[in-house]
Amino acid sequence: MGKTSKSTKKFQSKHLKRTLDHRKEVKKHKQLVDRRKKKNGGDQDGEARPAKSNEIFDDMNVEEFFEGGFEVPKEQKGKKTESKKQKKEAEEEDDESSSEDEEILEHQDDLSKLAEKDPEFYKYLQDNDKDLLDFNPTNPLDAISDDEDGEGEDDEEDQVEKKVSKKAQQDEESSDKIEVTVKLVKDWNKKLEEPSLKLIKNIVSAFKSAVNVNKENQEYKYTVTDPKAFQELIFLGLKKIPIAVQKLVPYKVVKNSRTVPKSTKVKQLNTILKSHAGSLLTLLNDITNTETAALVLSSVQELLPFFISFRRLLKELITAVVNVWSTTSEVETQIAAFAFLNNSSREFSKSILETVLKLTYSSFIKNCRQTNIHTMPMVNFQKNSAAELFGIDEPLAYQIGFDYIRQLAIHLRNSINNTKDGYKTIYNWQYAHSLDFWSRVLSVHCNPEREIKKESPLRQLIYPLVQVTLGAARLIPTAQFFPIRFYLIRSMIRLSQNTGVFIPLFPLLQEILNSTTMTKNPKNSNLQAFDFDHNIKANSAYLGTRMYQQGVCEQFVDLVGEYFVLYSKSISFPELATPVTISLRRYIKSSKNVKFNKQLSNLVEKLNQNIEFIQQKRANVEFSPTNRVEVNKFLIDFNWEKTPLGGYVVVQRQVKEERARILRESLLEDEEERKKAKEVKDMGGDSEDEDVDEAMEDLESSEAEEDEE
Repeated sequence: MGKTSKSTKKFQSKHLKRTLDHRKEVKKHKQLVDRRKKKNGGDQDGEARPAKSNEIFDDMNVEEFFEGGFEVPKEQKGKKTESKKQKKEAEEEDDESSSEDEEILEHQDDLSKLAEKDPEFYKYLQDNDKDLLDFNPTNPLDAISDDEDGEGEDDEEDQVEKKVSKKAQQDEESSDKIEVTVKLVKDWNKKLEEPSLKLIKNIVSAFKSAVNVNKENQEYKYTVTDPKAFQELIFLGLKKIPIAVQKLVPYKVVKNSRTVPKSTKVKQLNTILKSHAGSLLTLLNDITNTETAALVLSSVQELLPFFISFRRLLKELITAVVNVWSTTSEVETQIAAFAFLNNSSREFSKSILETVLKLTYSSFIKNCRQTNIHTMPMVNFQKNSAAELFGIDEPLAYQIGFDYIRQLAIHLRNSINNTKDGYKTIYNWQYAHSLDFWSRVLSVHCNPEREIKKESPLRQLIYPLVQVTLGAARLIPTAQFFPIRFYLIRSMIRLSQNTGVFIPLFPLLQEILNSTTMTKNPKNSNLQAFDFDHNIKANSAYLGTRMYQQGVCEQFVDLVGEYFVLYSKSISFPELATPVTISLRRYIKSSKNVKFNKQLSNLVEKLNQNIEFIQQKRANVEFSPTNRVEVNKFLIDFNWEKTPLGGYVVVQRQVKEERARILRESLLEDEEERKKAKEVKDMGGDSEDEDVDEAMEDLESSEAEEDEE
């Protein structure tokens, strides 16, 4: 036997008894009607059955009767027996009619008792089977229209009358809609001080009609046409309904989480609030400003304990909020949406946290496909805010992070095997932002300062993430994809800085020195400076140009300084930096780029000064390299900016910020000039079209005049 479905169980518990009772009543009704038909006689068409011919003159024919005069013959003996039978049948019919009358009275009495015992079922019968309640069986012969007198009407006319009456009934129903006025909203507001289920239901119904006012083919009990009443009703539904609900059913707080007590009132309230959630979803999908977003999110936050039991509805609400967080261009609206996700995930972590983490990551990846100077701040905010959510439950975050990083590794492996266009799945903004996002997650939650008591489970993800990032950076070592390599190196520098994990990044940078971009003589061009921060690959127009070479040199010097400043206070800095200084000196001797050689010489000098600084400081130590506790405490209270390399990096950052500001302003100016040129071109095109139209009109008028002459 198959497993009983959920819908079948629900029908058995709620509607089975009512359906069986209804069927019994209908069966009883049909039996009474059939008995009445048998009693009255005749077919359904209304034709009387022919009576039996009891001829008493069957002993003579007509001629014999007239010959013998008018003597009335005596009846045969069978007449008495037949009359007795007729009397008996009449008595039986009278008994049957009396019994049927008793059954009718008993049936009507049962219906009256039903109205007292089960008013809901009685109302259901009124709506769906009114004939059963208005039971009054009639003789079928009485219902026949008197066609002989010419008073019958055609079937077509009856159908027309039915259609007219139905249309009039629909018009009457449409005219029964209640107009929501400011006075009615204020009256509801006063009554909400002592709320009831009926009052909340009416307000929710009116609120739904107001929210869906622009949608067609919507039939609601209320209608809203006054703009002021619309505003008051929206405010009442968002602000006052949650307060009224809490008065009606107060929450219970268990372990910093609100719960709803179980009662019959809560079941009825759940039905009302489920309808209200649809209106809130509509508002979330149509948010236009921060004030509306804050009101709607606050209302959903207050009613969230009621929505926890509706899994599908809850996911739709979270999806709508995440969509606001990932698509809006206003920072304040993003902050409001993030605050809702953060507070809700912490309060109901078992119910919604996993859904929130997966939806935020997937929606962020979908919306970061196009990244430029305008959208980068919003993308960075999304990465930083989503990284905070992954720290609410770190074991759960580890499971989700492991799956997604493994997926990134599979994409990298497939792209390596596919030699033709496999790189396209790696060298795009979505993949680059994914790697950068996980580096931010690990940087925030694997910080040694936060792991004093216990090591984070997320720390185990550092090694696979670094391996995937290094593989992606080395996938295609050509000069065209240097921008994405620089972007991924910065991501790993951040990871190393915050987690304390050593990542060998200088070999990635050293490969750039051996590329054709640095070894070949560049060609002059009038191109604008290349923006390495908002591009993942260079256009073919920039390759081999002096402008692009200068940009690569600046990025190289900047990244080498940022990487080695991480270890500027380390006791092992001399051993780390000495091979690098030797390699850079050799390159300077063979390079013909005077400007770049000067920058490298300055960097090497700062590295040597920092080596000497660390050697002086560690000359006085009394512990061996095996003493890890003392090694980690070396210069722990010393400010890194006061080291020789640290001071150099601080100045380089200031120069870089100024350079980025100038580049940003120039790019914005170029975009404005392009927009203006496009507008002028469009206006010029319109004016040319107008001139052509005027010329055609003049030509047509002149031809018409010639025809008249």
